[in-house]
Amino acid sequence: MELKINGQWQEFPDGSTVSEVLDAVGATRQGVAVAVNGEVVRRGDWAASVVPKGASIDVLTAVQGG
Repeated sequence: MELKINGQWQEFPDGSTVSEVLDAVGATRQGVAVAVNGEVVRRGDWAASVVPKGASIDVLTAVQGG
């Protein structure tokens, strides 16, 4: 299935979870927030949250600076 990850379409197996998608794109788990179709997914739900086909996923990383 195709998913839009941070604005770019990528191919993933049907039934992929948020956790599996993060692993596939090499996203770190520290300081990361994930939204699927504009809805934030709690970190504790990543392993059980199946991503629907055609979903838009935003992976946001917290940064420090000034």
